[in-house]
Amino acid sequence: MFSKIVDVKTSLCEIKDNAIIAISGFNMATTPEYLILELYRRYVEEGHPRNIFIISDALPASPGRALDQIAENLFKEPNQEFLRGILLPFLGFSPWLQKLVTDNRIESYGWPIGITAYWFREISSGRPGLLTKIGVDTFLDPRKEGAVLNERAKNKLSCKVSVLDIEKTDYLLYQAPKPEFALIRASISDEKGNLSLQDEGTRGTVLSIAQATKSRPGPGIVIAQVRWITKTGTMNPRDVDVPGPLVNSIVIAPKEYHWQSATIEYDPRISYKVMPPIDENLLNGIAKVSLKVDEKLIARRILLELIRLFQNKRDTVLVNLGIGIPALISLVAAQEDVTELIVSVLESGPWGGIALSGNDFGLAVSPFALSSIPDVFSIFEGGMIDAASLGFLQVDKKGNVNPFMLPGRIFGPGGFPVIAGGVPRIYFGGTFNAGRTEFSITNNNKLNIMREGTISKFIESVFVVAFSGQQAIKYGQEILYVTERAVFGLTKDGMNLEEVAPGIDIDKDVLQQMNFEPMIRGSVREMDERIFNESIMGIRNEIK
Repeated sequence: MFSKIVDVKTSLCEIKDNAIIAISGFNMATTPEYLILELYRRYVEEGHPRNIFIISDALPASPGRALDQIAENLFKEPNQEFLRGILLPFLGFSPWLQKLVTDNRIESYGWPIGITAYWFREISSGRPGLLTKIGVDTFLDPRKEGAVLNERAKNKLSCKVSVLDIEKTDYLLYQAPKPEFALIRASISDEKGNLSLQDEGTRGTVLSIAQATKSRPGPGIVIAQVRWITKTGTMNPRDVDVPGPLVNSIVIAPKEYHWQSATIEYDPRISYKVMPPIDENLLNGIAKVSLKVDEKLIARRILLELIRLFQNKRDTVLVNLGIGIPALISLVAAQEDVTELIVSVLESGPWGGIALSGNDFGLAVSPFALSSIPDVFSIFEGGMIDAASLGFLQVDKKGNVNPFMLPGRIFGPGGFPVIAGGVPRIYFGGTFNAGRTEFSITNNNKLNIMREGTISKFIESVFVVAFSGQQAIKYGQEILYVTERAVFGLTKDGMNLEEVAPGIDIDKDVLQQMNFEPMIRGSVREMDERIFNESIMGIRNEIK
């Protein structure tokens, strides 16, 4: 019988110069690190392949690993010819890719995760691209930046976005080159190439990437990295995530290149073979690693908003939690014992459980369901969840939000634009200022600002618009901006100051720290003092 199991050099030898390569990966989850590094090794040793273009559903890297490790070498090579360009939704965990982009060394395009993931599905079906309303009146709109992240991309336009008028409504058509090769990852393959992701923390977009590459015209080559091989006939068909006929070759990776996440080599709780109870020991262990005081205050305030939503709805609240502070809401919800009332849905696919944060974002402990990335973004874009909590770098007087780009720094949009464009309610969460803010909480639960941050985040006009306040008002979205000291609401006339923390001087600690003057309609309420208490808020006891 012909075997698809080959050594890594044999598997990669068919990749030619100028190739379009699709690579799976949400940080290190489903990232084929071994294949990525060996492809670059081939370039170093043989001078080929050159001028490749990489498309991914998220980011196949974490700091110092996979694509970021290669980017560091490329940045130090002034005349590198390995990488021509990238279409990646997120660069935040790859400082060296950011440097290549900001120095205009490679083409760079920043479609959101939901757009790229679903684009793979559309290409799989033989369609010319992805048509959606997501991105209108933001940096994705070609009447603005058109999703290009630097001058080289602006000149080349290898990936483009077009405006189409359909029944007097603007839609955007996203188009990019069809993948000729795919580097994907699974946990196990049988001898016929059937793949299972059973030890992975997410399903990712692995199947859609394989399908897009194999679709016509010009069906390409799919190469899979796995950790284990099993006999043909021993794999349950329900466990097969990618059928063998879609895979050309299988490479067995050493364990050091097949971690579940950036900091976890293998943990059965991450692959859901062990589903630990959400008890005090689990919560304390996660909180010790990830929960800072200011972040806890913001997460608690947003949780109270979600509880109010639950009380009005009288049913389970589905909420997407973005990277950064919002990801911590599932932890504080667990501390308050309300996780069956407030159910998180992460953009990487897990439903419920406790979301991990930092470089391990995208994974969860003890979720009750696990969707693929394209499937979960259908939930978001279709407005099937109740709310989302997302982070921000800048907010302006119109309520526009920039979550991903500053002069000289590009993190990429991630899942932000699709989530923000589809959900009915958004609770943005972030610190009021950036740059070493120091504060304390007094014995009577008041917030005391001891040192003010040097960088204002509430400014006249954001550097780039990823969320349009005008579009939110047009489509009737409910919007709040939550910080450790103040809460703002969005109205058709702009930003309104609604709450301040106990102990805060509105003029000195809020208004003088902003680059625009918000509206103040009526009296400004005081934030719930329980947010600032060291013990839990006790909201479980209030819910009937």
